[in-house]
Amino acid sequence: MANFDESAHATRLFIPALGGLYRRFAPLSYAFMRFSAGAVLFPHGVQKVFGAPFQRYVDTIAAHHMPFPAFLALCTYFSEFVASACLALGLFTRVMALIVWIQMTVIILVFQWDFGYFWTNRGYEYALLWWLLCIAIFFRGGGRYSIDHVIGREF
Repeated sequence: MANFDESAHATRLFIPALGGLYRRFAPLSYAFMRFSAGAVLFPHGVQKVFGAPFQRYVDTIAAHHMPFPAFLALCTYFSEFVASACLALGLFTRVMALIVWIQMTVIILVFQWDFGYFWTNRGYEYALLWWLLCIAIFFRGGGRYSIDHVIGREF
């Protein structure tokens, strides 16, 4: 099947001379996507953990009438700091993708839905991108270039 797939792609390339480049780097593309999803979220966690008072997030969550705001604020810290780092490294990948996916679901529905789609208007566009990436990462797992692969166990 792989040979059929490669030959099908080679005949459809707009610039066939790039076929070697595509074949060489294609195995790294998923690892790059998974790493990027975690690495771009991680600074948000760093900002929360080291740069803002915890009570600020508790109050924001409470203002939206969500139960257990202190617990949910801790979950937010964990998701954006720990889970994002684990996604980038490919450690406990599926569980961490699920955690971020749940957080993005809440962000989209509770905090950003009323502002519409566009992130430039505080909308859910940016969170939706992470939501979609985490669905893909959840089903694919850590992949070949991950700590999960090195330890031989997917969670």
